Amino acid sequence: MGMIIYPMSTTRRHGDLIGQIYADVVNKYKEFLKKREINPRQEQSQLVHYGEKKEMPQLVDITKIKDKDYFVSGLINDLNYVQPDFMLFKDNPYWENQRQTRTAGLPDLIVEVWSEGNPQENRDFKFKLYSSSDITEHWYIEQDCNIIKCYQGGARLPDQNLHEVLRTQRGVEFDLRYLAL
Repeated sequence: MGMIIYPMSTTRRHGDLIGQIYADVVNKYKEFLKKREINPRQEQSQLVHYGEKKEMPQLVDITKIKDKDYFVSGLINDLNYVQPDFMLFKDNPYWENQRQTRTAGLPDLIVEVWSEGNPQENRDFKFKLYSSSDITEHWYIEQDCNIIKCYQGGARLPDQNLHEVLRTQRGVEFDLRYLAL
């Protein structure tokens, strides 16, 4: 299975955190990159989903879709989307539209770096959406904090700390210690 990586940033610390996560993955998976089994991207990456904010949103499980061509050529462009700060498809499958701007699938990892400018309504929506997949690990970092709140689906995982090497449940590591406050 290929891997796709999506970072996006807004402020200096935000950009440093997301940029380093991206760099760590690219450096550790150089062989996947050479074989085009990963697809790193850095701007405006959109993760499509079913449902509106007031409904029960769901990430798209592409393994349950029977007609890939129909989905990728049209339907993917009509779905709602969010723009995670970072998402990683490593072991889980994904599909992209022709322009490679929209992605469907259940990411292995999603990271959000929150700042004061992130309204609680948006935070709650993204948490609910990312929790809709039991196989998606999702992390939340406050810009002015070293603690990473970690979840897999709706289950809370132990918090991690930027003073230590960060590890996903599947063993992907990120060394962001130099960015700790």
